This record gives sequence, structure tokens and C-alpha cells, in this order.
Amino acid sequence: MAVHDEIQYAAIDELSLDPLNPRLGRNIAGPKLRQPEVLDAMSDWTLDELAVSFIESGFWPQEALLVVKEQLYGKESLVVIEGNRRLAALIYLKRAIDGEPASQTWRDIARSGKPKPKLFERIPYIIVDSRDDVRAFLGYRHVTGIKEWNPAEKAQYIAQLIEKGGMTYEHVMRKIGSQTPTVRQNYITYRLLLQMEGDDEISVDQVERKFSVLYLSLRTIGVRKYLQIDISAEPKVALRPVPHSHLEALRNFALWLFGDEKNPPIVRDSRQVDQFGAILESRKAVDYLERSERPSFDVAYRISGGDEPHLVDLAETAADNIEEALSRAHLHTTSKKLQAAVERVCKGADRLAEIFPTARARTAKAAKE
Repeated sequence: MAVHDEIQYAAIDELSLDPLNPRLGRNIAGPKLRQPEVLDAMSDWTLDELAVSFIESGFWPQEALLVVKEQLYGKESLVVIEGNRRLAALIYLKRAIDGEPASQTWRDIARSGKPKPKLFERIPYIIVDSRDDVRAFLGYRHVTGIKEWNPAEKAQYIAQLIEKGGMTYEHVMRKIGSQTPTVRQNYITYRLLLQMEGDDEISVDQVERKFSVLYLSLRTIGVRKYLQIDISAEPKVALRPVPHSHLEALRNFALWLFGDEKNPPIVRDSRQVDQFGAILESRKAVDYLERSERPSFDVAYRISGGDEPHLVDLAETAADNIEEALSRAHLHTTSKKLQAAVERVCKGADRLAEIFPTARARTAKAAKE
């Protein structure tokens, strides 16, 4: 039986937090991470809200922890693989009640009420035979479900399913209830992060903090083309998404999109990611970025021709406004303000006509006809 159906109970000191919890982050999680370090890493996970609930309502059996028996620090332990926040909240709450609050907030919580009898002595849990038995459940709950991890944690978990669980993209998709392209892009983005981490010239901390931006960038043709990334690659091929011949391009990409300790990124907002992709589709714009010591996003975007839709929009809006003004302008021929505005329109139209002589010729021809 993979997941047992009997609820058991344990005291708080009989249960261990999971040092392999993906939510701890790939740079923190590990089998050698001691319990105090795990607890400290979880201190900002809004544990206080859970603690208040425990004081008011106790620990409901239907919220039982999922626990696996495995070797931890050289001995068999009951390790929580689902419900670590609940256990951490109980630990902080017990310490506060025992006179060792981690902060004033925990002191206030401890004083706010009396906990239910045996709250710390009878914690409900369900035994799971192995981590693999609930891997898919955790994936659905935290990747696509109601208790989502952050983007980097989701991608890391998908990578674990593929690399340690031996799953294909399609298998992961069926297990966690996502879509195959989303699973694939998460995996390739995570492998790209690891590839960047292996390059001493890339400030990977900046990248990891904005993992969702990295993920979004791979949707654009320009980024995939500039880095030579095959977004449809199977896992074995995608281990190093960027070929060796384009490692310098990868360093440029990381600097432009994320910056480093000395240089801010040229992409200032995640809403500019699609425009950044358009820039990388233009050879002239890329040349400008690569040769400039302090490149400008706006200049690169203009060079790429990316601002054309906006200019078309401005011109069409101006034409619409003029057409609307023509319907009533004859009623205000003595208005000095309207005359001044018309002069501005004429000057602007003349200058645009000089830039687009073909348009002026066509207009003149149409007027004669």
C-alpha cells in the first residue's frame, strides 16, 4: 500500500521537518541541513497565521501530515513530506508558550489564548511508504493546485520528476494536471538556470529571483533564436539548452535581462519581455546591444523597428481625430484657438509628408481626380 489510510498520532519531538523540501530552494535544501536550519529557513512562511488557527481550533485530523519513515541524520525518523508549514508553526508556537518566543509577534500569539489539550502531543499524520508514492499528488497540489510554490520551485519539482522519477514530459503532464508545453518550458527554463549557474560571469542570484521573467522570455522567438534554444527538445537533449558556440550570447542575454552587481538590466519591467524578444530578432539591434557599453532598451527597440505599431496607432488616432473635427470645424471658423490648433496639424502633416513622399504623391493625385 502506497499511502496508508489510518491516521496516527505523534508528539511534536517525534516528527522531523523535511530538509529536502523543494520550497526551501535548491541552494538550501539538502540531506545534511539540520532541523534548526530548516526551521530558520521557514521563519518567513507566514507561520503565525497557522499558529493563531491552531490556538483557536486545534489541529484537525483531516489536515493530517503526510509522513515517510526514512533515514535522517543516521537514524530512522518520521519525516514530514507534506505539511511542513503546519509542523513548523507548531514548533514556533510551543517555543513561545514555553517562554522562548522567536519574536514579539510569537509572544503575542502565545498570550492570545490557551491551546487545545494535547495540541503538541497528538499531531495527526498518515504514513506514506515512500516519497515517490505521493510525488504526483504533491506536484498537483503545489504546481497546478491551490497551494502553489513560486515559479522556480515549481520548475525544480518538475525537473525532479523527470530526472529522478524517470518521467517524460507527457507523464508529468498527466500526473500534475498541467499541459505538456508548460511542463517542457518549465524544465528547459530550469536547465537553463543551472547552465547559467555554472558560468562564473553570470550573476545567477539575479536570475533566480526573477525566474518567471526567464520563463516568459523563452516564449519569444527572438530569445530562442539568439540563444539557439530548441524549446521542443526532449529532456536528454535539454540538459544544456544553450550550445557551447553561444555561451557568449548567453552571458549577454543574462546581463541585458537581469543585470549584475555593477549594471542594471536594460529590461526594466516584465511587461517588456516580448519587446525584448523582438529586439533580439533584429540583427541591427543586437549589434547595437553588443557593441554598446551602456545600451538603452528604448534605442534598441527603435532600431529593431519594434515601435512601428505604436507609431501607426498614433497616426491613425490623429487621422480619426481630424476626421471628427472636420464634421463640425466649419461652425467655428472665427475661433482663434481652433485656428492655432489647425496650424499645428498642418505643420505636423507637412513634416510627415516630407518623410513619406509617396503618401503625399498619392494624396495629391487623389485630390486632382
